[in-house]
Amino acid sequence: MNLISRSPFEVQNIRLFIAFRVFFNSRFYYPVFTILFLDFGLTVAQFSILNAAWAATIVLAEVPSGALADIVGRKRLLVFATATMIIEIGIIAFIPRTDPDIIFMVFLVNRILSGLAEAAASGADEAIAYDSLAKEGLCDEWGKVLEVLTRFQSIGFIIAMSVGAAVYDPGLMEKLCQFAGFPQTFAQETTMRFPLYLTFALALCAFVTTLKMKDPNPGASGTHASKIGPALKMTLDAGRWIFKTPFALSVILFGMMFDGIIRMIITLSSQYYRIIDLPESVFGLIGSLVAVLGLVIPKIANKIAQDTPPATAVWVTTGFAVTGLFSMNLFLPYLGIIPAIITFTAMYFNGFFVSFYMNRTAPSHIRATVLSFKGLAYNISYGVLGVLYAMVLKAAKQSIETFDTENLVFTHTFFWFPAGFVIWFVVLLAVYRLWLKKAGA
Repeated sequence: MNLISRSPFEVQNIRLFIAFRVFFNSRFYYPVFTILFLDFGLTVAQFSILNAAWAATIVLAEVPSGALADIVGRKRLLVFATATMIIEIGIIAFIPRTDPDIIFMVFLVNRILSGLAEAAASGADEAIAYDSLAKEGLCDEWGKVLEVLTRFQSIGFIIAMSVGAAVYDPGLMEKLCQFAGFPQTFAQETTMRFPLYLTFALALCAFVTTLKMKDPNPGASGTHASKIGPALKMTLDAGRWIFKTPFALSVILFGMMFDGIIRMIITLSSQYYRIIDLPESVFGLIGSLVAVLGLVIPKIANKIAQDTPPATAVWVTTGFAVTGLFSMNLFLPYLGIIPAIITFTAMYFNGFFVSFYMNRTAPSHIRATVLSFKGLAYNISYGVLGVLYAMVLKAAKQSIETFDTENLVFTHTFFWFPAGFVIWFVVLLAVYRLWLKKAGA
């Protein structure tokens, strides 16, 4: 039988991988992420600090978890990730809204646990899927898997964004209940938890999904202590491989640039929507509109990756990012949604290209560790940006004294995102041309 003619989706782990990604990433609180934290009583500066703590946790745990995945098995790390997700969502879903200091500490624990979950899943999920394809002789089908994965994730995001924003709005919930025939009054204190409850249910689904996976590389036998040495060696081996492989290093460096800045924008998007006069009830619709891009972009990105040099992927992604970021800085009422969508388009392209090139290049025996280095780089950039932006916000807030300080500070500091992107890109392009290109990237 010709194995190459088989569909990659006949492989059970591929189907479970797609289901895991949808359950793990399609979180109902994403459309109201920033304002959820603010409505719990936190400030924008505290929000930035919390996300910096989240990124710092991933930075510390990312590579060790990738090495452990390669040593003890990818499935075990994914089961741990989903179990941690259940705990991190549960503690904020059910915490009473009391003292702001207590709220901050609970959310800090949430961010740390969330970082651990992300680190454990990062690399391990793609590694178990890619190696499952390799075992069946279907490595060349990875691009097709990424296409379908992105489409299903987009559908998941559409549902999560639409439903999450809708259930967050007490007015809309009251109208829906009246339409259903049982009048009910809701307070924001109640509805703000509904997206968290729904995400908690997804965490349970993700946990069950990982339990059904079969690891093609279950890991070595032996005690946990005996695996520390091999894990450290594998970490060092993967790090050396990346620095000795200019192409892989280039992909990671450019990828972290796009991901860090655009992910910060996505994190703060609900605050941006408020400023351009969009009602909260449409935040979910916007998220759904953005998710629709995931139904289209993967096919385009796959065509570019298969038929053109990697430099084309960089310039396409850069074009969308620069256009979107500078246009968002205008804060056009209502029309500001257009540059936001352009910016988010760059994120889709970046995610596809980096996954495509890294999985095609990385050796199988250290694939999860290499992918964890990629995640490490991403979260270093995101964490540093979070700390820097918190400092910028604090400095700007001291010079602005109005009743609407948070929104005014946000608009006055947003320019640092497009400006920072251009500076970063120019420096990285110089590094590439003066060093990496000569080394054979």
